Amino acid sequence: MERGFIQVYTGNGKGKTTAALGLALRAVGHGMKVLIIQFMKGKAGYGEMESAKRLSPFLTIVKAGREAFVSKANPDPDDLKLAQEGLALAKKSIENKEFDIVILDEINMAVDFGLVPVSDVLRLIDSKPDSMELVLTGRNARPEILEKADLVTEMVERKHYYSKGVPARRGIEI
Repeated sequence: MERGFIQVYTGNGKGKTTAALGLALRAVGHGMKVLIIQFMKGKAGYGEMESAKRLSPFLTIVKAGREAFVSKANPDPDDLKLAQEGLALAKKSIENKEFDIVILDEINMAVDFGLVPVSDVLRLIDSKPDSMELVLTGRNARPEILEKADLVTEMVERKHYYSKGVPARRGIEI
């Protein structure tokens, strides 16, 4: 890739991770290598994990979270440790230029929950090579991150079947 950009998918609507996964699928179709680090998502059973196995070595997904819910008011020390490990992996992968695209899924929420300092994410953005695409997803993206982005898409919820009691569905939300 000649020029890589910084993309942010944020907002309260559904589709931030899905948009990033679509980008990853498209890139893999062109022979690009993609790394997705999923912050705050340790739960097994997400369909994209099975897809990554089938698309390896072009698509790699790494979990950087526990299976349990993260408390914003009182995060578990393991939540902090896993988020820091995810950030360290992102930094290493960016420095080593191992991938064409690096997707930091739910990094904005990790910042919002205090698991990752925004200053660390800003340094990571600044370290991105020109030839790499960097994608950050999650609600509550900080203004400083939005300012550095080349593309910002905000997902706005207008209507959602969750409000009618429909749980997350296999193959659609998980």
